[in-house]
Amino acid sequence: MKLQDKGKNVPDTCPHCGQKLSPWQQVLLSVDRVLTCKNCWYRIILIVPPTEDQTETDPDLPGKE
Repeated sequence: MKLQDKGKNVPDTCPHCGQKLSPWQQVLLSVDRVLTCKNCWYRIILIVPPTEDQTETDPDLPGKE
């Protein structure tokens, strides 16, 4: 994932109460993918599809040759 694409899906407001997120909160949300709104205590969770590195299977798993 390119650095430019990381912040692409990060909201700029809380989806629950509409409170504007600070630039720092947006950075934290793009890195951690979870943030709690300071206004309403709503937990914002970003659902990010796995990358190719994360979808590779572990060769040590049972049933794999």
